[in-house]
Amino acid sequence: MRFVSTRSRLTRRLSFAALALAVGAALATGCNNPYAPSWPYAITDTVVLYSLARPDLNLPSAFNFHQRHSYRVEDPSATGSWDIAVDTQGGQIVLLPPGALNVPTGAGIAVLPGLTLDEATEAPKDTLEYSTQDPVPVQLGNVYVIRSGQTVGIYGTYCRYYSKMEPIDVNATDGTLQFIFDSNPICNSRSLVPTG
Repeated sequence: MRFVSTRSRLTRRLSFAALALAVGAALATGCNNPYAPSWPYAITDTVVLYSLARPDLNLPSAFNFHQRHSYRVEDPSATGSWDIAVDTQGGQIVLLPPGALNVPTGAGIAVLPGLTLDEATEAPKDTLEYSTQDPVPVQLGNVYVIRSGQTVGIYGTYCRYYSKMEPIDVNATDGTLQFIFDSNPICNSRSLVPTG
């Protein structure tokens, strides 16, 4: 029978604990982890959405910013998949969070008045700043922060994704909204600028 000293066992346990902490820290920070999500540069896209008030059917009225994909709200498979929809209320184009149409995803919209897309650098932390039930009027000269509904990320954690959008054409008569946007692909990161 081989004798192992208490000191050797303790040293091995401490070494293993130190290694586990180092690996955990590397995964948490993404240090040298080729699978850690990153946002190296801005990918600004332009989107046109159509108001739900228009009589035409089969036009994209909703958008998922993390997926960079538009949806037709009336399509049953779209339920719970989008972050905002566009509608016309009181002669004005508005953004609808899913909760405004009784879709309980928790997605929300916050307004950053008087900013451009480049000037918006961080999403609000306070959840009270996000509208999750009420329509949000769209105005040129504002930036809108979109907080996604909660989804499961690649490591099994619950994630929200944050995006920013700036309207560039708001036409209540035609029922159209054109905007530019960018989206942070990093789980739960409120930064609105690339990490570089």
